[in-house]
Amino acid sequence: MFRPFLIAAASVAVLLSSSAAFAQQPGGTAAEAKALLTKAVAAVKADKSKALDSFNSADGGFLDRDLYVFCTKVANGEFVAIGNPNSKRLLGLDIRTLKDPTGNAFGEAIFAAEQKPEGEITEVAYVFPKPGPDKTPVPKVSLVTKVGDLGCGVGYYK
Repeated sequence: MFRPFLIAAASVAVLLSSSAAFAQQPGGTAAEAKALLTKAVAAVKADKSKALDSFNSADGGFLDRDLYVFCTKVANGEFVAIGNPNSKRLLGLDIRTLKDPTGNAFGEAIFAAEQKPEGEITEVAYVFPKPGPDKTPVPKVSLVTKVGDLGCGVGYYK
């Protein structure tokens, strides 16, 4: 009677620790995105160069499921950091050129949000693919703020 219980418990433990189970974790919430943005702002204020390196690294502590940090230069919109492994091609590009498949110029909206007073958080809604192999755009909201000469954001998928 005790042995079947142990086998079942071990099976559940293996299932819960498998990568497939982790891949099916729910995405980040608005509150978690805001917390990650707050953490990113503190990191930029402490050491901008180190923070940007961390944001661009998958193991830098700023990638949580489908939540990641992105930053651009406030002066010209140039991407200097993006934590989404699928979007590294955006580094060096002007965020103002980005439009979603519906024609929404969300890059211009993010750039405008980055021009607001430091510490003010603005929400920008658009559609964008989640990190991973599926490139289907889904509804997303990015929380964006200015930090010194950078504009940084963290988006969550709805």
